[in-house]
Amino acid sequence: MKRICAIHQPNFLPRLSTLAKIASADVWVILDDVQFCRRDYQHRAKLAPLGSCDAWRWLTLPVHLPEGQRTEIRKVELVDPHVSAKRVGRVLTHELGGGSTWSELRPALEPILLRLAESKHVHEVAELSTRALLDIVGWQGEIVRSSDFEVTQERSARLADLTRAVRADTYLCGTGGRRYLDTSVFTQVGLTVEYFEGPRWLNPGVWRSGKGLSAVCALSEHRLQVPVSHCAPN
Repeated sequence: MKRICAIHQPNFLPRLSTLAKIASADVWVILDDVQFCRRDYQHRAKLAPLGSCDAWRWLTLPVHLPEGQRTEIRKVELVDPHVSAKRVGRVLTHELGGGSTWSELRPALEPILLRLAESKHVHEVAELSTRALLDIVGWQGEIVRSSDFEVTQERSARLADLTRAVRADTYLCGTGGRRYLDTSVFTQVGLTVEYFEGPRWLNPGVWRSGKGLSAVCALSEHRLQVPVSHCAPN
């Protein structure tokens, strides 16, 4: 039976596209031991008011890089986390509080805000926020961290090594990976590469309008559920 692996950095309130990609796999490898990049999504999320997808804004957590630009994601520190938790709670309620399913979403976000207020490192909050949203859509796959494995450092080889380490036979690659992925590294060790184009289990309209925004935007208005066939056993 095919076992699919998604490898992705921990994102704070991840985009719908990221959540859907992970939820389409059997195991998510949290890529926590690579260099942090401020242009990415580990410490920020794209939010938009209800019905106004083009009027999006960044919701950013202030961070400190103790080792400068070389700081790994797992070592990035939060700045004033208690203040950030209050601000994030206010912004989410203001932007999404009118959604038809907000009353169901809000309780799932509370543990994220509590962790944010108490945490030292951003990866803890980013990971928890993704786990919480995966729980909401009913994904029951396996989650591990890349830092727990000894793997090759070259980009494509690292991904292949991690795929094999979690006993998967298929690597699920995002569209951005087409630009750099060396698929021969995978085929040489008997692995298959599949490219994630979008989930069939999501309403096309919801996907088109919300894939680039944090998944909380769609989840505040829609009940989204991964089909049983997409849920791997724990």
